[in-house]
Amino acid sequence: MTPDRELLQHYAATNSEDAFAELVSRHVSLVYSAALRQVNGDAHLAHDVAQTVFTDLARKASSLTRHESLTGWLYTSAHFAAAKIVRSEMRRRDREEKFMRETISENAPENDWQKIRPALDAAMHDLKESDRDAILLRYFENRQFVEVGAKLGLNENAARMRVERAVEKLRGILTKRGLATTAALAAVISANAVQSAPAGLAATLTTTSVGATATGTLTLTKIITTMKLKLIFSTLLVAGAATALVVQHQTQTKLAGENESLHQQVSQLQTDNARLSNRVATIGKATSTPASAPNDQNTELLKLRGEVGVLHQQMDEAHQKAKAAEQEMAAVLSAQAQFTASESRTVNAMKLLGLDMRLYANDHDNQFPTNNLFKLAEANDQTNLLQNIPYIESSNADSVKLNQKGQPDYPNLVIMRERIARQSPDGTWHRLYGFADGSVQTATSLDGNFDAWEKANAYSPPSQ
Repeated sequence: MTPDRELLQHYAATNSEDAFAELVSRHVSLVYSAALRQVNGDAHLAHDVAQTVFTDLARKASSLTRHESLTGWLYTSAHFAAAKIVRSEMRRRDREEKFMRETISENAPENDWQKIRPALDAAMHDLKESDRDAILLRYFENRQFVEVGAKLGLNENAARMRVERAVEKLRGILTKRGLATTAALAAVISANAVQSAPAGLAATLTTTSVGATATGTLTLTKIITTMKLKLIFSTLLVAGAATALVVQHQTQTKLAGENESLHQQVSQLQTDNARLSNRVATIGKATSTPASAPNDQNTELLKLRGEVGVLHQQMDEAHQKAKAAEQEMAAVLSAQAQFTASESRTVNAMKLLGLDMRLYANDHDNQFPTNNLFKLAEANDQTNLLQNIPYIESSNADSVKLNQKGQPDYPNLVIMRERIARQSPDGTWHRLYGFADGSVQTATSLDGNFDAWEKANAYSPPSQ
C-alpha cells in the first residue's frame, strides 16, 4: 500500500485527483466517525465537517508532506472543525429557540459507549500527540502492532507498550470526568469508534475538495467577487439612505403644498374673524345709545342687536374651522411621516436580503437560496432585519444564478415582494418589489390590485 506521504506528495506536485481520492477513501471513515460523535449523530453536520477537513487537506497538501501518516492530523482537524461547527450550530439553535420558542430534547446515554462517546474526542486531545497517534492507529484503524510500530518508528513490543500506556492515560482522563467503563476501554473503542461513511461520500468529498483548490485563478475570482459584494453592500446602504431621503423630500414637498393651502385657509378665517370682531365692537357702541332715541333709531338698534348675535355665531364657527384645519394638518403630517419611515425600513430590508442572497450564492455554487429568508438573515447576524422578514416573501429565487462576473444572470427577475400591500394616507396603495440585481421598486395602485403591474413587469428566464 502506498504510504500517505507519497500520495500527498504526488497530489501536491501534480494535482492528481486519483492520489487524493485514494487518501480520502483511506481515511474518510475515521474523519466521518469522529465528526459524527462530536455533532451528536447529525449526519448532515458530520458531512460538513468531513468536507471542511478534506478541503483543508487539499489546500495544505504541500506543507503536510512531512507527515508519514495523516491519521493524527486528520483526526485533530476533524476535532477542531467539528467543535467550530457545533459552536455555530449551538448559537444558531439558541437564537432560534429564543425566537421561535422551540424545545430540544436529548436522550440520556445508557451503555458504556453511549457514556464515553460524547467525551471521547475531547479526552483524546488531552493526550500527547504520540499517545493519541498510537491509539488511533491501533483501535481506530485496527492495525496490528507491527504496523503501528512501523508508523511510529518503533518495534512491535515497544509499540504494544506505547499503546497500553496510552490507553491507561485515556482511561484516567475519562475517570476524572466521571466516565468509568465496566467493559475494557480498548474493546469499546475498537468496536465503536469508526463507522462506515455513507456510500458515495468519498467521491463527493474528492470532487469538492479538489475543485476548491483546482486553480489559483478561481480562488482569486472568489476573493474579488466577495470584495465586490462587500462594496455593493456598502453602496446599497448608502443608496438605501439616499432613497429614503428622496422619498422623504418628495413627501415633504407634497405636504408643504397642503400645509400652505391650510395656512391660507387659516389666514382667511383669521381675517374674517378680525373683521367680524370689529363690526361687533361697532355695533356694541351703537347699542349703548339711550332709550330716549327716536322710534326709527330704536328699530335700527333692534336690528343691529340681532345682527350682533349672528356675527357672534359666525365668529364661533370661524374659530372651530381654524382649529379643525390645524388638527387635520398635524394628523396628515404625522401619518405620512410614519408611512414613509415604514416603507423606507422595508426597502432597506429587501436590499439587504438581496445582498444576503448573492453572498449565499457565492458560497453555494452560485445558486440563489430557494426559501427560508429567516435563516438567511439569521446566518448573517442581522437581528434588525429579522423584524421585517414576516412582511416579505420570496419568489423565483431558485431560477437565479451568478455568472462568472459575480452578477445575476437574470437581473430583471422579481425575487421578492411585500406579502400585503399598504395604503398610504393619501389613499393610494403601495407594494414593494425586489429584483435579482438588488434594486427595489415601489408599485402604486388606486384600488390595491397589482396584477396589472406584475404582468407588465414580469420577466421569465429562458427555458433550460
